[in-house]
Amino acid sequence: MTSTLIAATAATLLATTAFAQEAASIKPIVGAFLGAVMQGDVEKMREMANADYIQHNPFVPTGLEPFIGLLPVLKEAGTTAENVRMFEDGNYVFMHNIWRNAAPFGADEMVAFDIIRVDENGKVAEHWDAMTVLVSETASGRTQTDGPTEVTDLDKTAANKALAVALIEDVLMGKNPAKITDYISADSYAQHNPMIADGLSGIVAAVEALTAANNMFVYKEIHAVLGEGNFVLTVSEGQWNGTTNAFYDLFRMDGGKIVEHWDVIQPVPTAGLANTNGMFGGFDAK
Repeated sequence: MTSTLIAATAATLLATTAFAQEAASIKPIVGAFLGAVMQGDVEKMREMANADYIQHNPFVPTGLEPFIGLLPVLKEAGTTAENVRMFEDGNYVFMHNIWRNAAPFGADEMVAFDIIRVDENGKVAEHWDAMTVLVSETASGRTQTDGPTEVTDLDKTAANKALAVALIEDVLMGKNPAKITDYISADSYAQHNPMIADGLSGIVAAVEALTAANNMFVYKEIHAVLGEGNFVLTVSEGQWNGTTNAFYDLFRMDGGKIVEHWDVIQPVPTAGLANTNGMFGGFDAK
C-alpha cells in the first residue's frame, strides 16, 4: 500500500458533491484512515479505528492490531491500490478499487469492492470486501472498472435501491424472469462483467450459455443494499461453479432503468480462515 491510493482517495474526496459537503459526510473519515494505512501511520490508524475493528475478509484476522501486523507483508510485496469509485450510504462507505502487486491477496492484479462501516463515534469499525482477478480481455471490450463515477439523482437513491432489489429477486432469484425489461434499459446497457457482452442481448446469450452448461448463477439471499444517487451496490449470496459465492453487483441507474453494471464474484472459502465473522455477517444495510 503506497501513495497511489492516497492520491486517488484525495481526488475522490475533492470531487465529492455539494450534498456531501452540506451533510455530515463520512467519506473523509474513511479517506483519512486509508491514507494512514498507505503511509503505515500506525498511531493514526489506532486513533481513527476501534481496537476491536471487525474484519470480514476471511483471510485477514479480526481486530486492529492483527490488521496492523499485516502491513509489512503488503509493503514487502509493493502492494498498491487505486480507488476508482467511492460512495456512502448512512454509516457505510463503499468503494470500487484496483489492487496491484497484490500477490498477498491471491493474484498480481485484483479488482475489489470494499465496504467500511463508521460507528456513531466517527470511528472505523468494520470491513467487508470481495476480490477477483483483473483480466485484460472482456466480452464487451470494457474493463472491469471503467465508466462513469459521478453521483447524480440523490433524491432517487431509495427508488434506485428498490430497483436493484427487484431485478435480483425477479430475474436472478427466478421469481419473474420475464420482467427483466422492466428493470434493464433496452436502449443502452454497458456491461463490465468480463464474460458478458453489452446490452440485453449479451445477458440473454450469457444466460443461455450458462444454462446449457448447467452452471447458471443462483442467487439465494441479498445481505446488503447500499446506494448513493444513481449508484447502488448489492451484496448477495448464492451458488455458482458448485460453490457458495459472494456476489457484489454495482448498478448505475438513469431514468428509472439500470444502464450499467460492474461486479465481483468471489467463492466463499471454507478452509484456512483467519476469522469466524463470515463474509456476510454484521450487515444491517437494506
